[in-house]
Amino acid sequence: MTQAFTSIGVSIAGPVMTVEIQRPPNNFFDIVLIEEIATACEAADADPAVRAVVLAAQGKSFCAGADFSRRQAGEGPAPGAKPGRHLYKEAVRLFRVKTPIVAAVQGAAIGGGLGLACAADFRVTCAEGRFSANFNRLGFHPGFGLTATLPRLVGAQQAALLFYTGRRVPGEEAVRIGLADQLVPQAELREAATALATEIAQSAPLAVRSTRETLRWGLADAVERATERELVEQEWLRQTEDFKEGVKATAERRLPAFQGR
Repeated sequence: MTQAFTSIGVSIAGPVMTVEIQRPPNNFFDIVLIEEIATACEAADADPAVRAVVLAAQGKSFCAGADFSRRQAGEGPAPGAKPGRHLYKEAVRLFRVKTPIVAAVQGAAIGGGLGLACAADFRVTCAEGRFSANFNRLGFHPGFGLTATLPRLVGAQQAALLFYTGRRVPGEEAVRIGLADQLVPQAELREAATALATEIAQSAPLAVRSTRETLRWGLADAVERATERELVEQEWLRQTEDFKEGVKATAERRLPAFQGR
């Protein structure tokens, strides 16, 4: 690829493209980051030599979600973003990608970071992995299409439990409940994700894409509908006292004292 990115690195080895988030240590996301990841994955679609993508990250976290201390998620475009583009519109682009994606989750995948991990076909993780849909603990509504993707992975009941409690799920439990697919030592994580991507790439590429399209039939449209609903709910909840308290409590590492207003 000749395109220059500011938040990711892209490399190709054989049939596997690696897209690496480069915002350590926490890899907080914004519209620019998601836009760049989607653009890189669309480039994989356009390159017949690329048959699988590994989505990885530098630092201690895979993606710790939005940095609420800097800006509120979805609150207009970040610097450098294209005018008129909302973060969730960029997220939907990821679900329309045709090339299989393997996420290497070495640490925290929190909030929208969990949504990003769930956009992949498979998640390889380790004991240090942490998965959390912590939105309700912030006084917020889930986003990034998670109301469509999380039930698909773990079932409606388990998804409701993860949403309502915001609990952090370690790597081993994530594999047990179907949120992740493979557990390996942290030091071997990137290698294992690449090995899985390579194994996928060894199958017939047209057949893999055809099968993937059937298995994920309607998913991108469902995510698009979900994000439209999620955004409406997030807009009014962002104005509540509970949301302000949730963000403050998280920053202060204490339990929030929600008042229901």
